[in-house]
Amino acid sequence: MAHEDKGHYAAKHKGRQINETIAAKIRALSEDNCIKCASAHHAAKKLNLSPAKIGVQTDLLEYRISDCQLGFFGYSDGQKRIDPNIEITTDLNELLDKKSKDGRISCLECWNIAKTLKIKKLDVGSACEQKNIRIKPCQLGAF
Repeated sequence: MAHEDKGHYAAKHKGRQINETIAAKIRALSEDNCIKCASAHHAAKKLNLSPAKIGVQTDLLEYRISDCQLGFFGYSDGQKRIDPNIEITTDLNELLDKKSKDGRISCLECWNIAKTLKIKKLDVGSACEQKNIRIKPCQLGAF
């Protein structure tokens, strides 16, 4: 959901209830009703849950997700953390072309590419931006 939807994230999940065990972990890792992407993924791993389940509970709490690890959203200055001058290696270019469909690639696939090539997630996000590949869906459900 967009920034203007702040305070209405739970509306995406009509009929779902807050799970207090998950909510407690999110609260413990959050600051000012905001949880960083990395912390949300940490919570998912600790609780043996999918990131999507953490994302739903984050929305139900009306918390925001910040500091996207691919560099796209949630930074205090409102700007992306994309490197517009990134040099896209042949390997990265080929993987992005192979794994993207209709100009889109999932967040999870971007993470897998970063792991495979042993590069930063931010570099994959920057390459996607440069190649006009939209990242969707987010593992946490932010977009």
